[in-house]
Amino acid sequence: MKSLLLLLMAVTLLLSGVERTQVMMGTYATVSLPDAEAVCADAAFAAMRAVDKTLSSYDPEAEIYRLNHDRSARISPITYDALRKAKRYYEQSGGYFDVTVGALTRGAYRFGEEERVPAPSERRHAAIGFSLLDFNATHAALKPGAMVDLGGFGKGYGIDRGAAALKRCGVKRATVALSGDIRCLGRCKLAIQDPFSEGVLMIFDTVEEETGISTSGNYRRFVGDKSKNHLIDPKTRTPEQVFASVTLIGTADSSNLDAWTTAASVMPPQRALAFLAALPVSYVLVYDNGTIVKSADLGRYVTEGKTGDEDD
Repeated sequence: MKSLLLLLMAVTLLLSGVERTQVMMGTYATVSLPDAEAVCADAAFAAMRAVDKTLSSYDPEAEIYRLNHDRSARISPITYDALRKAKRYYEQSGGYFDVTVGALTRGAYRFGEEERVPAPSERRHAAIGFSLLDFNATHAALKPGAMVDLGGFGKGYGIDRGAAALKRCGVKRATVALSGDIRCLGRCKLAIQDPFSEGVLMIFDTVEEETGISTSGNYRRFVGDKSKNHLIDPKTRTPEQVFASVTLIGTADSSNLDAWTTAASVMPPQRALAFLAALPVSYVLVYDNGTIVKSADLGRYVTEGKTGDEDD
């Protein structure tokens, strides 16, 4: 497992305060906030853990786990809200964001458990398609062979809940982080990890009073080598091979940023650029060949600083 610093993308809160960390959603969850409001971190962790306990496809007590294994399940308002968002992202991305890719990520590859490389025929015949999922406000059901994996935006969804809990507690300056997804209340400093090393690629200062960042990369979870990574194109049923990392920055909800990042990561390059151009975000794309592409409006949300490798 990568160091805590790198998992949190070197996030730094520009105030003196406390930083608390718990393990959830298969990674580290960190809340940084002023000393005087430290007790509010408990509310943020509770909100994020409630998401994990509901939407996890690993926890036998979670609703999504039960849905995958029992083919139907009663669902709570959290799951209903998440599935409605998943449907919207599916439609918005032209099908590139599809939570039923779980038939591959959770079924065939078994990421996070007894990981394996499935045969090409197993990938071809995997039951993928949003029409295989049916749900309403209280119940969800899956067609035979289908599985749901909400990992494509689950961390962002958890961060939104955690940040909302801090706001209810009266906190105005804080950061909430789950791996490559971070939300700043107030201005803060953020960094993007170099996908080819243990270092930092870029450092930013946010300019808005609330900003989110989401990074998705093929270097984080794979079986054997990066060509068998967890970012699966639901249309070709193969791991993406173009982007080493995709980072989105903006004031949109973190669940949106997380889902849009996931969708763009598996799109063909030109499709990804067109998709991102229509969204209220700035981006930094790192291609697998090392090429870096930044959106022209990056300064809308952040100002770029220097890394430790750059001269003053």
